[in-house]
Amino acid sequence: MQNEEQIWQMVDAKKAEFIALSDRVFETPETLYNEYASVAEHMIMLKSEGFRITEGICGMPTAVMGEAGDKGPVIAILGEFDALPELSQAPGVAQPSPIEAGGNGHGCGHNLLGAASLLAATAVKDWLAENEIVARVRYYGCPAEEGGAAKAYMARDGLFDDVDAAISWHPSTFNAVQHGHSLANSRIDFTFHGKAAHAAAAPQLGRSALDACELMNIGVNYLREHMPDSARVHYAYLDAGGVAPNVVQAKATVRQLVRAADLDALRDLVARVRSIADGAAMMTGTTVEAKVYSGVSNLVGNRPLEEVMQHEFEKLGPVPFEADDVGLANDIRKTLTKDDITASFQRIGRETPENLPLCDFVAPLDRINIGGEGSTDVGDVSWVVPTVQARVATCAVGTPFHTWQTVAQGKAPAAHKGMVHAAKVMAATAGALIQSPETLKAARMVHDERQAKTPYQCPIPAEVSPPVIAKPE
Repeated sequence: MQNEEQIWQMVDAKKAEFIALSDRVFETPETLYNEYASVAEHMIMLKSEGFRITEGICGMPTAVMGEAGDKGPVIAILGEFDALPELSQAPGVAQPSPIEAGGNGHGCGHNLLGAASLLAATAVKDWLAENEIVARVRYYGCPAEEGGAAKAYMARDGLFDDVDAAISWHPSTFNAVQHGHSLANSRIDFTFHGKAAHAAAAPQLGRSALDACELMNIGVNYLREHMPDSARVHYAYLDAGGVAPNVVQAKATVRQLVRAADLDALRDLVARVRSIADGAAMMTGTTVEAKVYSGVSNLVGNRPLEEVMQHEFEKLGPVPFEADDVGLANDIRKTLTKDDITASFQRIGRETPENLPLCDFVAPLDRINIGGEGSTDVGDVSWVVPTVQARVATCAVGTPFHTWQTVAQGKAPAAHKGMVHAAKVMAATAGALIQSPETLKAARMVHDERQAKTPYQCPIPAEVSPPVIAKPE
């Protein structure tokens, strides 16, 4: 790969500083709405690069926006920096080795995600200034992608209303432009209120909230037979009513995570889950209170933007991994099953690459999508502004995300190479769009046509605020 493009050179000129940023965020893994150290590191970089900074956007203390340029089209580059709970893992070690028992870890590569996005925004800023091009670039530092849906609040509250195009990426096991597919979801906390009683002497006086939770879960399990194939419902007990079995539990809470292919299907499935909760309350003589915790929309694709990113990605080529990167990748692959490895490549319609430790190609745009889907709050951004994403290889083929194996590779040279490559893909895509007003116009036309058919309705009600966490002392 020849580094002939000026904007690629501008990424390389500052890559060392942003690799260091990624590593610092890796070392202080913080979960949803508690990313105070991580956002502080991003703020330091934004200030040093001369961005105009807006802190605490949408009332979220760990959300930040940096902007450069005064006029012209607005290109947003989206970053994330939240970790996952209970995935603490020493880097570079191909076996489970927690740094802190029960601690957090970057099991989805968001330490890389935010740093690459800010590097891309910085390169675009420098490129605009060097070439005296009139345009604006914004970096959105977005917390709480893992369950908190920060971007959904931003989309709902108008933070992208003046943006012409949004660009993002995600660490992956392969190189591809992300297809416009993901599952919409809603996280709802169902709290049942009953009546405490002595479970032996007077059980007839009690009304068990825990029984209601369990009956609700049974009802949802029977619902699974009658849901669309793509739909999912998961649950977790937030409050099981206490630890005393001889006290009838007066209060218990279960969180239901409902997923569906799109917002219409989600609303239908949520209504059915709510009916099951009402039925469980009726059966147990309890009452139920339902509170939406968060929610995200399904991704909406934008073909004009995808074609531009595909062109830039193919021009750049795959991540330039080196022979030294293969050792850790092969060690990680020894911890995986054949099914793990197959699943990581299902999305790009390729046969299982059994002898490929690190991805060495860029997948075609018109590939067949195979396999399951997750959810992302980038989906909500895609409903309010034309949006495009890249998937860029940062770890061994077969690595399942949300696992210790992902964390183990989060500071590896291969991860750093993938992160810098992602910054080049995004920066080059932004530059191409800024220089092609007709493409931005075509992207907006595709977006508006979709909106005319199905207007955006955020899955988080207007009265629900982000569940922010106070900064620790």
